[in-house]
Amino acid sequence: MADVESFTLDHTAVRAPYIRRIAVERGPSGDAISNFDVRFVQPNEGEIPTAGLHTIEHLLASLLRDRLDGIIDISPFGCRTGFHLITWGEPTVADVVAAVRESLTAIAEEITWEQIPGVDAVSCGNYRDHSLHSAREWSKLILEQGISLDAFTRVGV
Repeated sequence: MADVESFTLDHTAVRAPYIRRIAVERGPSGDAISNFDVRFVQPNEGEIPTAGLHTIEHLLASLLRDRLDGIIDISPFGCRTGFHLITWGEPTVADVVAAVRESLTAIAEEITWEQIPGVDAVSCGNYRDHSLHSAREWSKLILEQGISLDAFTRVGV
């Protein structure tokens, strides 16, 4: 089996919340694709409840595209401590942090239920499992803690 980077990461050494670039891969034509670890909760010490995480996922999928070019996908970790963010090109960690902060601020302070994309049976595979309240509370907590530019020390929070 191929090694998966996240299974080689020492989850006891990181200090969440943080954003780190996991890797940059090049396609056959030389196009760069970047993979980021967007970690909101300290591994093995907590997790975002599924409904809140699901709502944050739907909102970040839209809000980040308004703030950062080249978004391919943002997908939650199964452990519910954060997300993988995949982008075209090589945005800096600082640019990703700024876009995530702005998006979390919008979730915490501005977003209404009517603005959440994909919360009906036609557009979501589990539309009943959403919570704007939880998404707001977690966004506020993450912003209060600050998002580090380094996974192992608290930098630039």
